[in-house]
Amino acid sequence: MKDDSRSERTANLLIARLDAVARVAGLLPNAETERLVELATVATMRAVALQLIEAERAESIWREAHERNPELRRVQIELPARLAA
Repeated sequence: MKDDSRSERTANLLIARLDAVARVAGLLPNAETERLVELATVATMRAVALQLIEAERAESIWREAHERNPELRRVQIELPARLAA
């Protein structure tokens, strides 16, 4: 799989995950929704760390997801120090 198609696939998976979390956010207790957002955040950071998606693209996906679904909390994508250098 080429890097561009892998990155696009990763982005599409992240978009789908965030949309799914947003759909169930109103049906679950707040703690469970927060946990799903936390898991999506960790998955995003791992994808960035593994260079499956660029940090700027990941931040854009989260920003757009929040615009579509304000109930999702805002997330700052942070690279581990060894990758940010």
